[in-house]
Amino acid sequence: MKRNKIVLLAAMVLALFVACDDEPQLQTPLPEPEYDMTGFAKGADVSWLTEMESDGVLFYDANGKQTECMHLLRDLGMNSIRLRVWVDPADGWCNKQDVLVKAWRAQQLGMRIMIDFHYSDSWADPGKQNKPAAWEDLSFDDLKTAVADHTTEVLTLLQENNIAPEWVQVGNETGNGMLWDEGKASENMAQYAALNNAGYDAVKAVFPDALVIVHLQNGYDNSHYRWLFDGLEANGGKWDVIGMSLYPTADNWETLTDETITNMNDMISRYETQVMVCETGMPWDDAETSYAFLSNLIAQCKAIADDQCLGVLYWEPQAYSGWNAYTLGAFDESGKPTVALDAFAE
Repeated sequence: MKRNKIVLLAAMVLALFVACDDEPQLQTPLPEPEYDMTGFAKGADVSWLTEMESDGVLFYDANGKQTECMHLLRDLGMNSIRLRVWVDPADGWCNKQDVLVKAWRAQQLGMRIMIDFHYSDSWADPGKQNKPAAWEDLSFDDLKTAVADHTTEVLTLLQENNIAPEWVQVGNETGNGMLWDEGKASENMAQYAALNNAGYDAVKAVFPDALVIVHLQNGYDNSHYRWLFDGLEANGGKWDVIGMSLYPTADNWETLTDETITNMNDMISRYETQVMVCETGMPWDDAETSYAFLSNLIAQCKAIADDQCLGVLYWEPQAYSGWNAYTLGAFDESGKPTVALDAFAE
């Protein structure tokens, strides 16, 4: 009888150890997924992100789990982040320190980085290319110096924090130049080229391997691209990549996408240059059409010969619920990504 009790006790102890051994196995976390950050760039401009977070905006995955935005975009197949830079913005957002914070976060996730210099205190786009207030009364030579100094200052800050952007835009949607009126291309192409080169040379001095982008609106408008880049070329303008914006509607996305691809091929052939879609977007509430557009655009860009199209980036996809009255994001009103972003995982 005593022997039976010993055997029973031993069995109970063994069972206890087995149970203890099993329990940690049930709690072992799943391995971190592997992310491919190489090759074709699939990404987003998320320059509003820190401002949105300060305003209490939250982001959620498809299951409703709160998730940090850049992590979420990486999990959705993106490998690149684009960040705009303003010289002295009134509220501080998108100044060099704010850019550093976002660039550091992107780098920690292994994501590649594009820096987009607006050379303005606020938005620079086809309708306005306003000089920063501090540059208003500068001579043209001093304006070139200011472009070079600002570019150097921002990029050196990144370099000092071991952040190396892969691409740098010198100007944003500069279809008629930048830093008006001195740099308005339709009035003085040579001066625009000189300002552009001041930025280009400053980029190369800090990051010799970074690809410098000249970025225009309306990627489908071949005649406009030929006019601008013929003008830059005739005046010694320098660039590595031609960047494009493309914002179609549900009614014309197929036509405009095809025309953009045709324009890309012409730019590659005419100037022996690489191309890239730096901005794109469609209304968030027509997600199925947006998915069809993005999937088609990415596939056609990838199919361009010799990998001469470097990538596609969505502009502020994380904006939702009317943030800054922007309606071309790709998150729904509950803060979850729409099916449109599935195109980046393909």
